[in-house]
Amino acid sequence: MRRPVTPAGLSRRSLVLFGTAALAACGRPAEEPKTAPEKAPAPKAGGMTLAEAVAGGWRSAQDKVRDPARHPRETLEFFGLKPGMTVVEFWPGAGWYTDILAPFVAATEGKLYAANLQPTDEASREVVNAFRRKLEADPDLYGEVEVTAFGPTSGPVAPAGSADMALFLRNLHNWMAAGVAEKAFRDAFQALKPGGILGVEEHRANAGGVQDPLAADGYVQQDYVVQLAREAGFVLQAASEINANPKDTKDHPFGVWTLPPVRRTSPRGQPDDPAFDRSKYDAIGESDRMTLRFVKPA
Repeated sequence: MRRPVTPAGLSRRSLVLFGTAALAACGRPAEEPKTAPEKAPAPKAGGMTLAEAVAGGWRSAQDKVRDPARHPRETLEFFGLKPGMTVVEFWPGAGWYTDILAPFVAATEGKLYAANLQPTDEASREVVNAFRRKLEADPDLYGEVEVTAFGPTSGPVAPAGSADMALFLRNLHNWMAAGVAEKAFRDAFQALKPGGILGVEEHRANAGGVQDPLAADGYVQQDYVVQLAREAGFVLQAASEINANPKDTKDHPFGVWTLPPVRRTSPRGQPDDPAFDRSKYDAIGESDRMTLRFVKPA
């Protein structure tokens, strides 16, 4: 039986949600430097294909190197992304997926809402401000992305019933840690039109165990995610193995963050351990992940 997350869970793990660790969870380790790509040309007249968005020269080399593990084109195609859609991306962080979504949506005359961190401290404010600066630096490429917020006391992520698609991309474990997972599903349900799609990609725990409601190791059981979605009113439409990794044993010393791209060598908040042997975990690669498509009933 699923156990509810208590308010105490929020206070114990709030830094996971709103500190610099959230940036790492959204796509890269917070300490990893990123070389800015050259400013991109404006999208060509007549729109942009998803393949062109994934291959775009504006995406950094550091981001593109992860494409074979993250399968962005295949994942978004499975979710059903189409030209002209209104999309809500929950917690874009530094914008790994935004660099694909925003140019595609802008070039096809759609609309992107980026429901980023709810600013509650200096670290979370800097994540959001850096994201805004990124968008403002190239408005011809990114279009008019509307930055909203998602967190414990945030309001609507988008106008009610306005979105064709909402995306939870490797963040559900963070929301469980902070006690706002149920709210995430409710907020997505409210934002979506009837018939709208919720796409979920999440680190997948082994089936059959008791789910830690705080997801301390970063892994979540697929049945648990389906239950959360159903409780919010969603119907599971399809599941894909696009992001499966059978080499992931899910028993790593520092949870999922032992694996790339975070590659942790010591407990959170402690200095890196130079003696830690990373070879076994680098050979595994990125985590085994579920990829689920839910629909809001018409």
